[in-house]
Amino acid sequence: MTRRPTRTALCVALLLAASTLHAQDATPTSTSAVHTYLPADFARYNPHNALDMLKQVPGFVIRQADQERGLGEATGNVVINGQRISGKSNDVLTEMTRIPAANVVRIEIVDGSTLAIPGLTGIVANVVTKPGGMSGQWSWKPDIRKYYTRPQITRGDVSVSGSAGALQYNVGLSNNGNHSGAGGGTVIYNADGSVRDVRDDAWTGESDNPTLSTRLTYTAADGDIANLNASVSREFYHYREDGTRSGPGLPDRTRAVRENEGGHSFEIGGDYEFGLGIGKLKLIGLDRYKHQPYDQTVVTHFVDGSQPDVGSRFARDSEESEKIARAEYKWTTGKNDWRISAEGAFNSLDSASSIAVLDSSGNFVGVPLPGANATVQEDRYELMGSWGRPFGAALKFQMSAGGEYSKLQQVGAGGLTREFIRPKGSMSLAWKASDVLDVNFKLQRKVGQLNFYDFLASVNLNDGSQNAGNPDLVPQQSWEFEVETTRTLGQWGTTTLRVYDHRFDDFIDTIPIGDTGESPGNIDSAREYGFEWKGTWKFDPLGWRGAKLDTRWWVQQSSVKAPLTGERRRTSWSLIHFWDVALRNDVPGTPWAWGFDVNHELDSRNVRLTEIDHTWEGPVWGSLYIERKDFFGLTVRATLSNALGAGSYRDRYVFDGRRTDPLDFHEVRDRRIGPILSLNVSGTF
Repeated sequence: MTRRPTRTALCVALLLAASTLHAQDATPTSTSAVHTYLPADFARYNPHNALDMLKQVPGFVIRQADQERGLGEATGNVVINGQRISGKSNDVLTEMTRIPAANVVRIEIVDGSTLAIPGLTGIVANVVTKPGGMSGQWSWKPDIRKYYTRPQITRGDVSVSGSAGALQYNVGLSNNGNHSGAGGGTVIYNADGSVRDVRDDAWTGESDNPTLSTRLTYTAADGDIANLNASVSREFYHYREDGTRSGPGLPDRTRAVRENEGGHSFEIGGDYEFGLGIGKLKLIGLDRYKHQPYDQTVVTHFVDGSQPDVGSRFARDSEESEKIARAEYKWTTGKNDWRISAEGAFNSLDSASSIAVLDSSGNFVGVPLPGANATVQEDRYELMGSWGRPFGAALKFQMSAGGEYSKLQQVGAGGLTREFIRPKGSMSLAWKASDVLDVNFKLQRKVGQLNFYDFLASVNLNDGSQNAGNPDLVPQQSWEFEVETTRTLGQWGTTTLRVYDHRFDDFIDTIPIGDTGESPGNIDSAREYGFEWKGTWKFDPLGWRGAKLDTRWWVQQSSVKAPLTGERRRTSWSLIHFWDVALRNDVPGTPWAWGFDVNHELDSRNVRLTEIDHTWEGPVWGSLYIERKDFFGLTVRATLSNALGAGSYRDRYVFDGRRTDPLDFHEVRDRRIGPILSLNVSGTF
């Protein structure tokens, strides 16, 4: 097929300018849904937007898309109109908050491989929408905590969406603000169990992240689709901690910790898809930037004036950027779906850090911090091909294969240049075993994303820990195998079981740097495996109309060989188990609903070379809520969170050197969080 020159020129311009966004794939070639939910199925919840509806789909666990290297293949388990949202700053859940419930045609729960989107497997929600006239929606989500924090009144969002002919648009302003805090005692024990220090601290953290974003979609009469997306945001974070210190033979002290983080970011991008030859070509571009200054100051004051104040200050100023150009071409031959994609992604971090100590005259004086200032950048090129086809009515197979070339550079701070070639790909099989049972298998080879800050030296003054920085880091790689089954129970509900086994190469953990330093680095291998079971159980068949119970149980085991001692242990901060039980009752014949949620999570310890740290909140979180679904046209929910009195705890062992040296001290912390009263008011206009 011959294309008009003006259209081709536009495609090239979009790609080179990296000025267009979301990678949108075609409407699925197969819509063999596991189950389809219509707007009437959600009427009793009085939803305002598509996300309100999706949250009530029985047995479905929403999983956000991974932050992949570049854009890559699809991840997550939610798409809109059979199309992935492939920006970085925007996500599919935020997009769904801006889709009015009246514009949702249905929600299809499907086998991901039937959507012909490479990388997308398992149970996936496809939210099917229709254009609508201009409409708006908003929400306000203040909360009040009994202890330590000021009321949070700035959290909320407002958006306007609609269509004009072939153009669909939405504009949104949101602020994901949060206030949190806790306070209480900490005891520091010597190695022999005697008390070294007794502390009482209270902290509060306040964050705001106002974001203005817009999305435009144009669908031409010949089926060409263009998307343009842009967002800009500011970030504000302030942390304040004040405490007292006293101990046997030690002077009384006060200690103040201050942290500030700010900056701004923007993203602009889009895509353009058009017919070419026997298939369709999509050109995608993205440009993302973030500026993030940060500082932390800790000062200890001696109450009796016997010594001058002591303190330190760490400051960092960093700029991150990412530019992506991607092309995808897809076509079908008989029952076969084919796709090839090529992508170039260019990431960089330019960061400068400093540390200063308080001298006897009360001035901060700079001291050396080797390895803190550098530019880290990676140029990456990826080529992938995929093929999928059904085998009979009950089976759908999909596979993809390819690889990436990357050039990793660090300028300054012991920098070097390295080049890598890594294979990637996946195989998946969707099997509809019966009318009520669906099974999905997936095997994938992945390359992980690096945190460029791990290349550079950094300091946590509050904990007294330091990373030396590691210019030798490489991305970890993994083989990931998963099986997911979904069983519909008719009027009783739905249940889903996921079993997985992930095996890592070049796993990132804390490793020795030099004779005394430590920093994130690569070790040979690690493993994480477990299962996740989600169910929705309806009580209507038992006579309790309008009531349902959502349950979730997640158990995981992990294993890694410690780089310092050679012992086998769990991976740091990995999940051990999690459970959640949530009841909701929409009272028949009334606009009222009520419910509760109880959950518990246990994670593994964080093992560094100098300490072993277990920090958690719990043991059990519980909340109660009551909701009025039509209060002068609004939905109003009042929630009492932390109704079971969960606290903040820490159990930390710090050694005199590395963990092979004698124990220096044992820290035991017990801090109160207190009850949280929140309000969620939402409406449309």
